[in-house]
Amino acid sequence: MSALYMIVGTLIALGVLVTFHEFGHFWVARRCGVKVLRFSVGFGMPLLRWHDRQGTEFVIAAIPLGGYVKMLDEREGEVPVDQLDQSFNRKSVRQRIAIVAAGPVANFLLALVFFWVLAMLGTEQVRPVIGSVEAGSLAAKAGLSSGQEIVAIDGEPTLGWSAVNLQLVRRLGESGTMQLLVREQGSTADSPRELVLDNWLKGADEPDPIRSLGIRPWRPALAPILAELDPKGPAQAAGLKTGDRLLALDGQALTDWQQVVDWVRVRPDTKIVLRIERDGAQIDVPVILAARGKEKVASGYLGAGVKAVDWPPEMLREVSYGPLAAIGEGARRTWTMSVLTLDSLKKMLFGELSVKNLSGPITIAKVAGASAQSGVADFLNFLAYLSISLGVLNLLPIPVLDGGHLLFYLIEWVRGRPLSDRVQGWGIQIGISLVVGVMLLALVNDLGRL
Repeated sequence: MSALYMIVGTLIALGVLVTFHEFGHFWVARRCGVKVLRFSVGFGMPLLRWHDRQGTEFVIAAIPLGGYVKMLDEREGEVPVDQLDQSFNRKSVRQRIAIVAAGPVANFLLALVFFWVLAMLGTEQVRPVIGSVEAGSLAAKAGLSSGQEIVAIDGEPTLGWSAVNLQLVRRLGESGTMQLLVREQGSTADSPRELVLDNWLKGADEPDPIRSLGIRPWRPALAPILAELDPKGPAQAAGLKTGDRLLALDGQALTDWQQVVDWVRVRPDTKIVLRIERDGAQIDVPVILAARGKEKVASGYLGAGVKAVDWPPEMLREVSYGPLAAIGEGARRTWTMSVLTLDSLKKMLFGELSVKNLSGPITIAKVAGASAQSGVADFLNFLAYLSISLGVLNLLPIPVLDGGHLLFYLIEWVRGRPLSDRVQGWGIQIGISLVVGVMLLALVNDLGRL
């Protein structure tokens, strides 16, 4: 079923985002008096096609990896004399800029709509209460301790752990101070804390911001009683069964499942001994842990899980907005994610963030499937993030992208005349090389994650 979700989720995501992007170009082109010859969602052989009253051909093609709007243009073929005024290249620089910019703008507007809907639907968030702090960690040095709730980071409110993670991601690869506000249990007063960063997680392949600070989020205790096993995992191979209670791991007594998780994670390809209780008898079971991930960041894998428990009501927070307030929240989230995406690209360029964090079509398809399977809200959230990424990437000043065309038109606006065809040709060749190179890098990263 997960494969079906992945296929359907990817097709819906690409279909919606590409259609809105191209519709932005199409809608503004029509308003500027440009004749649109074709509006295509996808490339290759047409699966469906029809025409409207103005002669535009609408196409749904076989390869759903993009789309395009083809406009009347003298640079691409002969234009009848009576239609010259409808040609794209005959329009003013301002009109051409508006037409090209409309695609990315449509993506930002679509993300805002998705975030608006999500804000009205509301979410149940886990309060960001600290469960434990590792001795000697950045969090410990800043005076953070168990039971404190993180209420703000760098002046931004943190209503849940997702907001905490987002604010931390914004500081990856940086040096300086990070300002936190925390609240003690049972208190209404906020206390400031200061974290000192020094090239924090600079170049890390798979950064885990919360854990790297030495913070373990609070979670309800889970009894170490096995409830599920991976049929191909080490636990199953060692003979463990559902219903087994784990009493000790390598001689260390166990009272909570998190102890197992923390112990196993840092011991890939390691032999451990579990003492279990089964049918009233205690048994020692040797298990050889597997490894997951790349060699430098590989983590241990047991292949077992326990039954989840309900969270205490006081640890949960309902967050929702009315229709008008949701517009502001949607705009704020769209702006925040746009800036974060652009800042991440800048950090990758200057080596502050590893380029291995780039994702390609395989990762996008996997996340699309997982979010679609998780529910409407998660899928809308994924669509919003992907739409923002598409908008930001298309605005980069790289020839062949919308941003590259905007750069050419802005230069034409300043100079009073366009760049020569020769210079634009060089720019397009460089742009194609850059885009292909980034796509290959993202694909290699995807394959590495597999």
